[in-house]
Amino acid sequence: MGLLQEVSGPLSQQLSQLSTASQVGVVIAGLLFFSVLLNVLHQLLFRNPNEPPLVFHWFPVIGSTITYGMDPPTFFKENRAKYGDIFTFVLLGKRTTVYVGPTGNDFILNGKLKDVNAEEIYTVLTTPVFGKDVVYDCPNSKLMEQKKFMKVALTTQAFQSYVPIIANEVSDYFKRHSDFKGKSGVVNISKNMAQITIFTASHSLQGAEIRSKFDESLADLYHDLDMGFSPVNFMLHWAPLPWNKRRDYAQQTIAKIYMDTIRERRAAGKSDSQDIMWHLMNSSYKNGAKIPDHEIAHMMIALLMAGQHSSSSTSAWIMLRLASRPDVLEALYREQVEALGADLPPLTYEDLSKLPLNQAIIKETLRLHAPIHSILRAVKSPMPVPGTKFVIPTSHNLLAAAGVSASDPNFFPQPDLWEPSRWNKESPLAPRITNMGEEEKIDYGYGLVSKGANSPYLPFGAGRHRCIGEQFANVQLQTITAMVVRQFKLRNVDGSNKVIGTDYASLFSRPLEPANIYWEKRE
Repeated sequence: MGLLQEVSGPLSQQLSQLSTASQVGVVIAGLLFFSVLLNVLHQLLFRNPNEPPLVFHWFPVIGSTITYGMDPPTFFKENRAKYGDIFTFVLLGKRTTVYVGPTGNDFILNGKLKDVNAEEIYTVLTTPVFGKDVVYDCPNSKLMEQKKFMKVALTTQAFQSYVPIIANEVSDYFKRHSDFKGKSGVVNISKNMAQITIFTASHSLQGAEIRSKFDESLADLYHDLDMGFSPVNFMLHWAPLPWNKRRDYAQQTIAKIYMDTIRERRAAGKSDSQDIMWHLMNSSYKNGAKIPDHEIAHMMIALLMAGQHSSSSTSAWIMLRLASRPDVLEALYREQVEALGADLPPLTYEDLSKLPLNQAIIKETLRLHAPIHSILRAVKSPMPVPGTKFVIPTSHNLLAAAGVSASDPNFFPQPDLWEPSRWNKESPLAPRITNMGEEEKIDYGYGLVSKGANSPYLPFGAGRHRCIGEQFANVQLQTITAMVVRQFKLRNVDGSNKVIGTDYASLFSRPLEPANIYWEKRE
């Protein structure tokens, strides 16, 4: 006690001589120092051998949030090299266990309902964007019914009708938009592709009546909705932050358009368009309850949003990649001429199957630029990891990062190289995947879908939450790409083969802006 008094006495005397503000600063600095010290000692001295290794971090609560958020793929790869396929890091105060590779994808994405839960994680993000009582703001069984309602818009017959609609929307956009006046120019392509994907999706999936109510300004509102998926909103979804105010305004504005249309149709007692909205208006849940109008409006937002953030970013990446490789773009043009004829007749759904390079462009771009870099699940019961001594406790979240295996040299030779020809089986760069053929299928309540989780290539997720719009996205992206190739030559502004970096500000990976490319109309 004597030594402590000798030390603390002079320190307290010096502290008392400081101003109040300085005293507060010293106390805060001291608390911060001791919290960091205790956090480090806890990591070094109290490791649990039955849990995956913890990524070292200095600050409690913050943990590895900043390094993860700056560049998630690099964070995953670096820590995989240190700790192996399974490791834990602190994300916004929550211990989050990452399990990468095909086995990890399967462990997380095909987890049983009693073990893992998506709704608990994502409802704070999706409910303000989509609206109440849909997607993750309802029980999983109800979500599966809602998915089943949506499948009426995702049949082969529907796709056959969509391709001409999408093709015409793309052509009309380039004819009327001021960014594409003249014979050539420079454009920030991300904004244009976001608008094109909204216009093509709204017209094809939701009909001409809904499409007529969308213009460039309304398409921009969908961007504001998309920014509601900012990672910080896991904690601050309620806060009156600028992007949250824009999100809420966008959600209310778009929902009103749908609600007004529903009321008009109910008042008229019929509709000229037998579209997805009309289908929902005449559908019932298994318990016999009709779908409430507000749920129809919110499902319509979800249907469009579900494809918007992925197709928007992917189509922008496609254009940026083609601008960096004009040789590939010209090969795409020659493919259409040779397969469809020199006069390039109106594009049909059947034509898409005749354009393998066009299909490969989509596959390769999704491989390197998967829209979602992290898929999270809450752990609801302790989960033993097969083949290890680890058990994932309920205090953890799980995180699947399918993009890690999609850029793994064990599966994709020269993985960082964007080379669409690798999807030709004869290519020396062809994927080394043994299960690319027929996959096991399962019905989660909305029809048979591929389980497909034990794969290194999962651009649309897997399991019960696999994207039901996968086929539509492929049709939409293939059609948009084919139409752009018909009309334009593209290259980088500086003539290089470089590609801009990735913006991880949202949960969805998109190009940094401005993403400028040079375009020139074909003769």
